Amino acid sequence: MTVPVVVSTRAELAALLAPARAGGARVGLVPTMGALHEGHASLMRVARAEVGEGPVVVSVFVNPMQFGAGEDLDRYPRTLEADLEVCAREGVDAVFAPSVEEVYPGGDPQVTVDPGPLAETLEGRVRPTHFRGVLTVVAKLFGLVRPDVAVFGQKDYQQLALVRRMVADLCQGVEVVGAETQREPDGLALSSRNRYLDPEQRQEALVLSRALLAARAEATYGAAAALDAARAELRSAKAVDLDYLVLTTPDLGELPDDVPPGTEARMLVAARLGGTRLIDNLPLVIGTAGSTRQPEGGS
Repeated sequence: MTVPVVVSTRAELAALLAPARAGGARVGLVPTMGALHEGHASLMRVARAEVGEGPVVVSVFVNPMQFGAGEDLDRYPRTLEADLEVCAREGVDAVFAPSVEEVYPGGDPQVTVDPGPLAETLEGRVRPTHFRGVLTVVAKLFGLVRPDVAVFGQKDYQQLALVRRMVADLCQGVEVVGAETQREPDGLALSSRNRYLDPEQRQEALVLSRALLAARAEATYGAAAALDAARAELRSAKAVDLDYLVLTTPDLGELPDDVPPGTEARMLVAARLGGTRLIDNLPLVIGTAGSTRQPEGGS
């Protein structure tokens, strides 16, 4: 088992990666906020497959810029020792665990990344400053690590789409890989925030994945049938406060009114259970030739 080197400063990180860069090795980055679980471990495995013998760097940094007023910055789990065990198990070469002052010397940055119109929808509508903070810290990490490949989970699908757009628009030269969402055996998407749920809330949270799977099963009959099936599942959960349920194109655009059979789509859902907010999503294929079922009424 490889014990990763832990560095906390820019200078230490640069010195650690210099030999690999000089030798032409590919560098992989997995940005995280810690509280690592099997979902994060899967990202590390994807990064390793992408870079081969090159170094895999995992960043562990709870980024204050992406938390809004009243969100869970103070109670967000910080479990560095346990995180290092996960990284060691997965053969990570380096863990970059900087302080807030190291990432943001002099306080809040005066120049930040404007995430654009895509950030005004879905998560951005509920958390209006969130993606500015996310993209700013990701841009900083790209500048510090200078990775060839960066791996993000598809569970945070809007984040993944925005990082890809930033890389393309700002010519950052990083290959962004979206890794498949990892789930508990009962279907709940793995999340560091799942630990906030009490047993009853944990059981209620399963309605999110059930709704997505119901939509996937009914998507063969069209977009309306998929949405109707998901809504029916969500109505069955009394303790779930729905933020949104949407069906979009894979790049989070609007689907046409008349969706051609075989169209790829993405369904996204967000909801609150008590004080905990969870998100999930799933790819769908809308319609097949000859499908005729009509969705039931209701919303």
